[in-house]
Amino acid sequence: MMTPEQMIAAQKSQLEAIFALSGKAVEGLEKMVELNMQTLKTAMHETSDATMAALSVKDIQELTALQPNLAQPMAEKLLSYSHHLYEIASGTQAEFAKAIEANVAEAHKKMQSVVDTAVKNAPAGSETAVAMMKSALSAANNAYDTVQKASKQAAEVVEANFNTVTNTAMKAAQSTTRGKRAAA
Repeated sequence: MMTPEQMIAAQKSQLEAIFALSGKAVEGLEKMVELNMQTLKTAMHETSDATMAALSVKDIQELTALQPNLAQPMAEKLLSYSHHLYEIASGTQAEFAKAIEANVAEAHKKMQSVVDTAVKNAPAGSETAVAMMKSALSAANNAYDTVQKASKQAAEVVEANFNTVTNTAMKAAQSTTRGKRAAA
């Protein structure tokens, strides 16, 4: 069994992990706030410029010619914003996954140590119980590895799909704007 010192050390380790994860969450939030503030500033500046340009037109042809110049940058900026937001979220998630993985590896080591100690101190005739304990630990580790691999694969698929959708939308926005400019 664990000594009081080992229990305190384990609790301290868990608290350190929690504080580290909290720090990563706050960093992600800071990046999102920074992105939102920059986006807001840019949108205000561009709205001001667009409004001034719209107020300075002299006829309907100028207004019609002005519209494509406003639409495409907005679509590109929206896609860019979405992409940055996704990068922040996925980066924060990756940091969480890395920390959790390290924490699980440490817990596995400690559990293996407990099992090894129990095996060494097991009385004669308890081989079946020891084998069951080892088997349970092995099954838990295999299950964790399977879930971890599946999670990584799912994250990779989501990222690939997001990038594909973003690139397709960006190309569509650019071609639509080019078509409007050519028509104008």
